[in-house]
Amino acid sequence: MHDNLSAEPTLLQNIFEANLGFKIYKNWWFDIGVFPSHIGFESAISKDCWNLTRSICAENTPYYESGAKISYNTKNQKWLFSGMYLNGWQRIQKNPGYTLPSFGTQIVYKPSANATINHSTFLGYINPDSTAVLRLYNNIYFVYQVTNTFGITMGFDYGQQQHSKKDPTLNFWFSNVLILKYNLTKKASFAFRSEYYSDPNQVIIQSPNGDFNVFGNSINFDFIPQENFLVRIEGRYLKANNDVFLSPVKGFKNNNTFFSTSVSYQF
Repeated sequence: MHDNLSAEPTLLQNIFEANLGFKIYKNWWFDIGVFPSHIGFESAISKDCWNLTRSICAENTPYYESGAKISYNTKNQKWLFSGMYLNGWQRIQKNPGYTLPSFGTQIVYKPSANATINHSTFLGYINPDSTAVLRLYNNIYFVYQVTNTFGITMGFDYGQQQHSKKDPTLNFWFSNVLILKYNLTKKASFAFRSEYYSDPNQVIIQSPNGDFNVFGNSINFDFIPQENFLVRIEGRYLKANNDVFLSPVKGFKNNNTFFSTSVSYQF
């Protein structure tokens, strides 16, 4: 929380979600407040994700947003359309000097109870008004629970941003993610993730040694010893085309291997 909300006022750093919704008419809703981000399929809450760690893409897109949202859900519950007025790219409160608006859209299609197709966008300005540059971001993902034991998630993100306020040239970055999950039993499961993140112009990730292009693989094991109790272990390997990973022993290098574990209880 301290890292993700470090740019917010101290009081707001304790808020993860706080919003109020009104049913306008039949299947139309209006919501206002602080929401989980409409971009991406990975939550800030680890237990809700198939992997213990989040993908590089998820760590570099908003986990939360604030503003107003209007939504329409079709009668058959297969389509959801949303339009948003936002305070910015992962912002609750605008800082002084930020007055330009940001917008978001989301279309969710559920052809069946086991499948979800999502397209989300963000259009807005980054930096204070004096140096503001326009950012356009597209997020597409597909989640399919093939059987009771096997599921697949695929995601593709593409972003564009002005080089500077005086230079309308668009820099770009993109990412793709594939996750396969297999349930061994009701209490144990494996998840494998493969990902690629490319930011050649260093719009999002500033690299010390050239452009940021990273390929990664992760394998995750979950065990539920009892209800609401979750034990997770993950191994992860990242490989870059430049020396972008800091090592306490060898300085910067082009690969990084690490293991993570967590124990959580929900109540």
